Parts: sequence; structure tokens; C-alpha cells
Amino acid sequence: MSGTSLDGLDICYVRFDSDTEFEILQAETIDYSLKLKNQLKNAYEISAMELCELDVHFGYYLGEQVKLFMEKYQIQKVDFVASHGQTIFHQPNKNFTLQIGNGAAISSHCNQKVICDFRTQDVVLGGQGAPLVPIGDELLFNQFDACLNLGGFSNISMNREGKRIAFDICPINIVLNHYANQLGFDYDKGGLLASKGAINEDLVSELNDLEFYSKDFPKSLGFEWIETEFLTIVEKYDLSIENKMISCLEHMLIQLSNCFKKYDINNVLITGGGTKNDLLINRLREKIATKIIIPNENLIDFKEALIFAFLGYRKFNNQINCLASVTGASKDHSSGIIYDVI
Repeated sequence: MSGTSLDGLDICYVRFDSDTEFEILQAETIDYSLKLKNQLKNAYEISAMELCELDVHFGYYLGEQVKLFMEKYQIQKVDFVASHGQTIFHQPNKNFTLQIGNGAAISSHCNQKVICDFRTQDVVLGGQGAPLVPIGDELLFNQFDACLNLGGFSNISMNREGKRIAFDICPINIVLNHYANQLGFDYDKGGLLASKGAINEDLVSELNDLEFYSKDFPKSLGFEWIETEFLTIVEKYDLSIENKMISCLEHMLIQLSNCFKKYDINNVLITGGGTKNDLLINRLREKIATKIIIPNENLIDFKEALIFAFLGYRKFNNQINCLASVTGASKDHSSGIIYDVI
């Protein structure tokens, strides 16, 4: 799993005993080199030929990392490798999405069956192609009222009237990391940088007025939206980086708390890198009555990787892994492309 915040490559080795039981056997995050991180971060603005080249070379990289992981933990054989890839473009309103990390290239370097490209089929069926994690929330974590992931974007899933619904709420780390980078940090550890700022209420109000927040689900966010709509608003304000960060964080807290109140959520399982932002979590606890459950470190860091393995598991068994009630597609379906060992 590689997310929009580019925190690194998450590799999760998991055994599924059924559609409801699993065990994480090994898991690790591989840091990207600065060169690769910049290549992925800027891939949306390179030429089509350069993007085709990066697609294959990133696939080689993913396959090599899987091979090294298997050697490190003495894993002889797996049923398959499920890969999310790296999202470069995501515009479901125009019926396209693109995740690079060529599946054939992955397979050629790790010598394993590969299942990838989980989003495209859903988008061409009229869906958002996101979020895809809710099938795992429904079957593996249904003891909670809702599951919230705080990654590059925040997304939530819950069961309502017998159907799983899910949607993106607002950006999180993709914005906070952007400003932390400008201060020379990879991310805002514990929210320390943002805590030094002062909230600008006008900025918060203008962000809250963005059209996305008035839309009903299904809905999802992509990097293009951050560039063209979110950051253009923030950059209109002549503020210090810390003031921008705390104002953006306040906006995020408002959107998250609005969601919890709207859907009357009693308890929520929260995972993803944002759970380690103490300022964000402590302020969220102050704003909502919802009980927040933060699990062990493995689930915090690897729940998305785990569930993409689960998507692969269900595709492998020709079972539904994309829910129309979540994405808005014309029907439930089993998504993903399978590359057999060459």
C-alpha cells in the first residue's frame, strides 16, 4: 500500500482464515528515497511517455521490495501479492483514475501472482473508485459503529440500514505534510508545528464553504482537488506556515466533528498516520461525544495494506470486493486485474 501522503511503502503479510478472520504475520514500512518520493509527488505533471516509464519502473521497485521482504522474513510462497499502486490522477466525474506500479513489472521481479488496479473497473461502472476499504470494514471490523482512516485524506465507513456507506470527509496529512515540508520536516510530529500557530477564522470559514462539503455521498477527493481548490484558498492568506497549519487543522476538526454528529456515531475505530498527531486526536476528543478507539500499532499503520490484501483475497476467490452502496457504481462487483507468474 502506498498512499497520497507518500509516507512510504507498507507491506503486510497476512493470513485469512475466512471472510471474517485474519492474522497479520509480518508488516513493515519501507521509506522512499528522496528521489523516488519526488518522482511520485510530481508525476501528475510529467509527459505521457515519462509517466509510462515511471509506471514500469515503480512496478519493478514494488516487486523488488516484495522479494526483499519475503527473503527477510523467510516467506517461501504466497497465494498472491495485492498492490494498490500509487494514485496519480483521480477524476471519477470524468470516468478515469490512474494508479501506477505496473502489475506485470511487479510480478516479474518478485515471481508471484499479482492482483492490482482495483479502482478502474469501479470508475467505468459510474462509481467513485473510492473508498475501497469499506468491504474490509464491513466484514473484518463490523463490531464498531464506524471506521475512520486518517491518511492523506480522511475517509469513513459505516453500516446504515443494512448497507455499507463510505466517503472521504476532508484532507488530512496531504495538507499538513505539504506545509511541514516547507519548514524542512517530513511531517508534523505530534502536531507540534501546528500548535505554535494561531487560527485564522476567515480562512477556516472559507475552507468550510468549499462545494465538496455540501455534497452528499458517494464522494471522494484527489490530489488535483487539493492543488486547484484547497491550496489556492490557503495561499491567498498572508500567514506564517504554522498559522496556515493550525487553521487547516481547525477546518479538519470541524469537518470530522460535523460528520460524527450528522450520523450519530457512538464509537469509531481510528487508524492511519493521523492517529499519531496528538494535537489532532486530543482536539477531536474535545469536540465530539463519540468514543474514539485507537488500536494496536500494527492496525494503525497497516490496516489499509491489510484490507487491500483482503480485496485481493476476494478477487482471487471471485467474490465481490467493491460495494455499489459505497462508491455509487451501477452494481456490486469483483474488481482487480490478475497477472500470473510469467
